[in-house]
Amino acid sequence: MRRSERPWLTAIIVFLLIAIPAGYLVISALQSRDSGEDKQETAAATGLTEDWPSKVQRRIYDVWIPPYSADVAHFETNSWDASSMYVQFITSDEGFDRFLDTFDLDRSALRDGKVTIDDEEADRVGWKFGSETKWAGLVVEQPGPEPELEVTVDLDNPEHPEVYVVSTVTP
Repeated sequence: MRRSERPWLTAIIVFLLIAIPAGYLVISALQSRDSGEDKQETAAATGLTEDWPSKVQRRIYDVWIPPYSADVAHFETNSWDASSMYVQFITSDEGFDRFLDTFDLDRSALRDGKVTIDDEEADRVGWKFGSETKWAGLVVEQPGPEPELEVTVDLDNPEHPEVYVVSTVTP
């Protein structure tokens, strides 16, 4: 038998035959782990998403947002007992009146100084309802399977009220 004249070449080939598949395994494992972490972060996400809720969400939760509203954000939570959507937006004076009109209400239905969204709900999305703001609120109770809406509005700038809504559907 003849021995290889280049033992270093054999050593390199053996090393590569072992190292390349092992490297692929390590890279694949790291990518798989990162993918799971991303999914876990998405599932555990809390807080508002700065975007309009989908039309389906707005229809399910009965939340009409006036056109040309600014700083629109939302968050949806679901459980066996109830599903809620949190929505905030800044609108015009006219837009707010039209928003109330979707429930056959007007500003006389608002209770001055009343924050209708409780602390637990507000904390869930990072809302702060301090006493230095001119708040007004109302609760829209609807029959049957229709959602209940808690509406709180910041009237510090009457031309552009900031509206906060928690709409809850219970099966």
